[in-house]
Amino acid sequence: MSRPRRPQPARRGRRAMREISVKVPLLARVEGEGALALKVRDGVIETLQLRIFEPPRLFEKLLEGRSFEEVPDIVARICGICPVAYQMSACHAIEGILGLAPGPWVRRMRRLFYCGEWIESHSLHIHLLAAPDFLGYPNALEMAKAHPEIMRRGLALQGLGNDLIGLLGGRSVHPVGARIGGFYHAPEEAPVRALRERLEAATEDAKALVSWVASLPLPSTEQVFECVSLRHADEYPMNEGRIVSDQGLDLAPADFEAEFEERQASYSTALHCLHRGKPYLVGPLARLNLNFDRLPPSVAEHARASGIAFPSYNPFHSIMARAVEVHCAIVEAAALLDRYEVPAQPFAVPSPRPGVGFGCTEAPRGILWHRYELDSGGRVLRARIVPPTSQNQARIEEDLRTELAALGADSTDEALRLRAEAVIRNYDPCISCATHFLNLEVART
Repeated sequence: MSRPRRPQPARRGRRAMREISVKVPLLARVEGEGALALKVRDGVIETLQLRIFEPPRLFEKLLEGRSFEEVPDIVARICGICPVAYQMSACHAIEGILGLAPGPWVRRMRRLFYCGEWIESHSLHIHLLAAPDFLGYPNALEMAKAHPEIMRRGLALQGLGNDLIGLLGGRSVHPVGARIGGFYHAPEEAPVRALRERLEAATEDAKALVSWVASLPLPSTEQVFECVSLRHADEYPMNEGRIVSDQGLDLAPADFEAEFEERQASYSTALHCLHRGKPYLVGPLARLNLNFDRLPPSVAEHARASGIAFPSYNPFHSIMARAVEVHCAIVEAAALLDRYEVPAQPFAVPSPRPGVGFGCTEAPRGILWHRYELDSGGRVLRARIVPPTSQNQARIEEDLRTELAALGADSTDEALRLRAEAVIRNYDPCISCATHFLNLEVART
């Protein structure tokens, strides 16, 4: 009976070829539906595709022919998590066409409105979507069993943000209180006082959140990428500012199209937006890297004490930037309500006229750019919307290549999948926002 042959060692100077294909058919714990396809040959990533397969949303076409007064309510439906950002970018763009200046009360309340959205969106992402990855839990429910007080605090902060949105918007999801020129109604003093007291009480929770996130076992990495955000002369950017970057970019929102280009990837219904042909980063980490000096002093001081320094080029520090922005938004909102008074009228009256206008504000996930063209009756002729996720799409793919190569492309399929999902979730992509209508060409004979 012959002995089984022993496996022969590979010849020196040659490696055994290994080809693997990792497919994540549905990304969990992100807003919307997407997938990841990854092919590795001999330890090298050959193809990597973040596939967005949601149907196109068609909102830009749906707006055509509508009155400018309908736009804020329509665009709020693009996203259930960041409707305020869509409303505010639209209002700024259309008011620019109409030559409308709503005044200081509206400006303050719009900032308050935005504070609510940042608080609810960031709190949701930190506690329900991202933190389980860093603590080794498969989902937020399992994490809640081990850290119930952390989760209760996070949900309480999210609820506070929702209530701030509802104060001015009438409801927290797809709010209906915003309009061109301001708001339909001004809150009474009693609910304002109640929210002001809650904000004061939540300040310590926000500081504790920053300290807790700084203690998480975040991956240690450093990459090279361009950060892009708004920057304002006097305040941390939300509603207003110029578009800047850490590579010298400085332009008005009207000049966005001259510097940034959207391209269609064959495997995705989400466009890829590039700056001078290269990926770039938008969102909380980019904002904090470019605007740390615009934080309220108490927020900046606590952030410095956390031990994580900014600017940072570790993409996983995005969760820390979100926590700092929650603290910032709570401090800002409390200060805004300290000065609250019921106005004689909560909006400026608009009059239609033709023209082209541009608006750019900071959604929780990054800059959200709108362009509208109106006719003499105030009807929308054309609309273009560039959401943050389409701007981050190419950066996410670049980050995936870097992180998976550092992990080792010969790692197990499960290890590659877990790290890839953590990288994607770290950006908090809003996939539904990013889907656009594809170019359609029909040849008939």
